[in-house]
Amino acid sequence: MKKKRCTAIVLAAGQGKRMGGSVQKQFLELQGKPVLYYSLAAFQASPLIDDVILVTGEEQISYCQREIVEKYGFSKVDHITAGGAERYLSVWKGLKAMEAGGLTVPNEDGYVFIHDGARPFVTQEILERAYIAVQEYKACVVGMPVKDTIKLADEEDFAVSTPKRSLVWTIQTPQVFSVPLIREAYGKLIAAGKSDVTDDACVVEAMTEHKVKLVEGSYKNMKLTTPEDLYIAMAVLET
Repeated sequence: MKKKRCTAIVLAAGQGKRMGGSVQKQFLELQGKPVLYYSLAAFQASPLIDDVILVTGEEQISYCQREIVEKYGFSKVDHITAGGAERYLSVWKGLKAMEAGGLTVPNEDGYVFIHDGARPFVTQEILERAYIAVQEYKACVVGMPVKDTIKLADEEDFAVSTPKRSLVWTIQTPQVFSVPLIREAYGKLIAAGKSDVTDDACVVEAMTEHKVKLVEGSYKNMKLTTPEDLYIAMAVLET
């Protein structure tokens, strides 16, 4: 089977308010390099990925171009665009950049890997597993089974039920889709004016009848959200 074109949309427009401080989390340094460097390096190194769209804040575009893309030689970053006020709007901006001819080589019917720039530990193995799955299912998300017992609570914080642990996953990125499917789903979401979605799988689930396959990620594939996460990330890099 001929390989279809694969584009990565890397999201780096978040404010990271829970991290605190004046520097956005994707630009904080880990071993002398910005957090964003590590995920871009993974996509740069992957033979599966043909090009990358980087979505960041309007005021960070020139910084990202100069201090990250050019400095580290990320030649696959073909387009940098400004994100939106919410994650789903940033994804939409990335998808629109594909439509509007932002890429040197258009990707109309291939696959798109949507990844949070604050997840620095995506690996080649994760990308390969996701690619294999998306070819078969057209929609897949990386995640891991939970280690802890999960309780569902009511509005007054009383336990209501306990889902079977083997059926509960924590969801990560990348989340990978066929381009026509994810464009359809997001187009319907924007047209409906909905915003109560937490990830791209939610959009596909809500706006289409297509099932989303869960694919094994890694417990190390963490998202940096709080100051404590930085200490864990530094430990991961040292192992």
